[in-house]
Amino acid sequence: MPTPASLSPAQAAARLEEFTVIDVRAPGEYASGHVPGALNIPLDKLPDALPALKSASARGSLLVVCASGVRSTRACEILAGADIEAVTLTGGTSAWEGDGRGLDQPEGARSVWPMERQVRLAAGSLVVAGLAVGVRFPAARWLSAGVGAGLVYAAVSDTCGMAAVLSKLPHNRAPRAVGDLDATLAELQR
Repeated sequence: MPTPASLSPAQAAARLEEFTVIDVRAPGEYASGHVPGALNIPLDKLPDALPALKSASARGSLLVVCASGVRSTRACEILAGADIEAVTLTGGTSAWEGDGRGLDQPEGARSVWPMERQVRLAAGSLVVAGLAVGVRFPAARWLSAGVGAGLVYAAVSDTCGMAAVLSKLPHNRAPRAVGDLDATLAELQR
């Protein structure tokens, strides 16, 4: 499958009003700061949103955003498979903010670490725990081996099961008013 089209933060900012911006991060990540005007549809909910996204794309272009560009590239591939054209923001919200552009944050929202950082913390902690406990109980070292194998699989398949699990944790959920997928889908249908 060809690589989806992408725009730099400067290119996207110059044309931002032309796009329906879709942020595919977890609701907690989205609530901690997103590209102005972005609507949140987490990557794991994207298949449920395809009809609404098809409707929105018929009215204008879609710009898909995540933290670094990895999930938004995957989202663009999923959308392309459903005959929905979309472009991704190169470098994601990290590049957007690094380019001196502001992020919107809902009132009362708290900051959440980006998912990649959460995965690194969880994976590293599990590896260290497996090795530490493995001093007394050698079989515990299999935990470290399992995490290592999972990371290799994540790299090869460009998916991350640990991120999928972490995205379900309470701190990764947005306040009710922000994380309402049904309201987002209804807005896309307008």
